[in-house]
Amino acid sequence: MPLAVCVLGLSVFALGTSEFMITGLLPGMAADLNVGIPEAGLLISAFAIGMVVGAPLLAIATLRVPRRATLMTLLVVFGLSHVVGALGTGYALLFATRVVSAVACAGFWAVAAATAVALVPVERRGRALAILVGGLTIANIAGVPAGTFLGQHAGWRAAFWAVTALTVVALIGVFALVPETQNGDDKTDVATELRLYRGGRFWLALGVIAFAQAMIFATFSYLAPLLTEVAGLPESWVPGVLSLFGLGALIGITVGGRLADARPFATLYGGLALALLALALLALVLLALSGPATPVAIFAVFLFGVAGFGVNPALNVRAFAVAGNAPTLVGASTTAAFNVGNTVGPWLGGESIDAGLGYPSVAWVSVGLGVATVLTLTFAAGVQRTDDTRLLREPVTQ
Repeated sequence: MPLAVCVLGLSVFALGTSEFMITGLLPGMAADLNVGIPEAGLLISAFAIGMVVGAPLLAIATLRVPRRATLMTLLVVFGLSHVVGALGTGYALLFATRVVSAVACAGFWAVAAATAVALVPVERRGRALAILVGGLTIANIAGVPAGTFLGQHAGWRAAFWAVTALTVVALIGVFALVPETQNGDDKTDVATELRLYRGGRFWLALGVIAFAQAMIFATFSYLAPLLTEVAGLPESWVPGVLSLFGLGALIGITVGGRLADARPFATLYGGLALALLALALLALVLLALSGPATPVAIFAVFLFGVAGFGVNPALNVRAFAVAGNAPTLVGASTTAAFNVGNTVGPWLGGESIDAGLGYPSVAWVSVGLGVATVLTLTFAAGVQRTDDTRLLREPVTQ
């Protein structure tokens, strides 16, 4: 595997740490910015909004631009947005920097994937892309807890400076080790790829992705206050529990990735059922607690990480299976769908908290979104069976 691909994975680690570390920094950020926890939670949605907008637009805009130059430019924008965020004093400015950094992140994802695929033989493309996704998973295991620990002891701005430093390291690595590749000779037909959006099955696949991701983030976004203010867990324990969630996510992605190609629907149904069980367990335990958090609540967080991220490979497999000949936009579209869920989930969770239902209510919001995911998936499976039956009945023409 070329070292350049590993450098791209390191870059994704920096980007992913920034995307998810806000979860562990919410209490301190809310206090410093004089806003409520739900308002601070919208910073997670702000990043997701930037990803939704940036993924498809930059996928098209960078089709014929030299890739290394694009990667470096996006890393510079990403790093500078964190500098501005760390130095800024207002909530509105920080919100804007999260959107800008997310647009850069979305563009980097699209170009990095194309670069990684171009640097390896066809039979190693899966491994190369797995390294990119692995950077995001390790961000959840190590980067997010480390950012939370740093934020608790040196302030949330210190976590932003740490991400800036990681971005500088990634920028140097891309400059030194990633060879320049040019898209100018590609014969990609954008009009052909845009026909992807005419297919109802593809929109259903995106809908399942959005619902499933909203299910995860409605609860994940508020794990820190859930654990400290409801479960009574010491603040110093939060990074460890987030690491446990990340470990569960790594296990889920590993197992789900092995099952998704052969049995995508079975993997999705099994993962969703396990996620609903974990969420219901977490909500019931938190509602019943009157003292310190129990091991059951912590185990529920781990199980939620396994199940929530275990469905991700199958979600992508389903989208690529129904997309047809649209290699550029299918990846950008699934990225956008994932981040629609990242936007809607924290918003709905915040609305339930603002309504006076308490922090445990976010787990029940996730349960509702999980049920919506199952219903959408079932409808998509029915449409596929109908289409497959129709194709079998059509006469074969010479």
